[in-house]
Amino acid sequence: MSQRPPALFAMTAEHVPQVFPPGVLARLRASVDLDPGLVAEDFGDPAVLGALARTEILVTGWGCPRLDEAVLDAAPRLRAVLHSAGSVKSFTTPALWERGIAVSSAAAANALPVAEYTLAMILLAGKDVLAARERLRATRAPAGWGVVPGIGNHGRRVGVIGASRIGRRVLELLRPFDLRPVLTDPYVDEPEAAALGVPLLPLDELLRTSGIVTVHAPETPETRHLIGRRELALMPDGATLINTARGSLVDHDALVAEVRAGRLTAVLDVTDPEPLPAGSPLYDLPGAFVTPHLAGSQGNELARLGLAVTQEAERLLAGDGLAHAVDPAALSHTA
Repeated sequence: MSQRPPALFAMTAEHVPQVFPPGVLARLRASVDLDPGLVAEDFGDPAVLGALARTEILVTGWGCPRLDEAVLDAAPRLRAVLHSAGSVKSFTTPALWERGIAVSSAAAANALPVAEYTLAMILLAGKDVLAARERLRATRAPAGWGVVPGIGNHGRRVGVIGASRIGRRVLELLRPFDLRPVLTDPYVDEPEAAALGVPLLPLDELLRTSGIVTVHAPETPETRHLIGRRELALMPDGATLINTARGSLVDHDALVAEVRAGRLTAVLDVTDPEPLPAGSPLYDLPGAFVTPHLAGSQGNELARLGLAVTQEAERLLAGDGLAHAVDPAALSHTA
């Protein structure tokens, strides 16, 4: 009889081979008894219910159905949920936490490509690359090949909003460059900011003094339109706003007005709504650079998420504890 604990995939089936390619899947199956052909997209499926009754470890991902009381009653042996994506808010319920089931997330792994995208956009924005490309495309003639005043990444202040996993990784990636990052986060104090190697500023001061502002705060009722008309007006002329968090954190009507006036530029990987309606001016404004929510794990980066879950399963079975356990008490102010 197998000594491996029974496990079950719970996610959109098409994501299983993307997140768990052959090598990663084989390593995971060396630790748990898992049928890759059975994926719980609906916990009401009779085959899924039968497997759920035996399941000790649930391997979740994008599209996982909610784990409510009825589902948990059908899974009396469940002891861990290992999530192969970021936020667990969409499918966890109070019943899950009340039963003391351990939950882990691959949010730290998913933070890496988002931070890399952000770093790239910070460096491009500092050189005015995105706006310069649009001007060159429109005129088909450069303004001149000499020195361009006012641009560059030497000593430019970069304001980081939110010391999330992504925000912290962005700060790490910025260290080798001659940029001057600063941070705002209501849940970080001066000693913690000092440990991160950055000054801690109030949001308004950060906005007034940063040439580039990048948003990494969670989506909560309190952060809706965190960057609104008043906040955008504080940003200096020529500043760039980068948002890879959630679209609702920025007031898009106010942002459109600032970008249309040519006062600010914006790099948006997330929007509100998402996707943008076909008639949104953000598609056409030369000062707006919009990408289709691709900063997070894509393509070959998805395997990193599966590997993170596999490593958590190995730790769990070795009795070492989860490295990326989710704290339910922190969910109110984290992604």
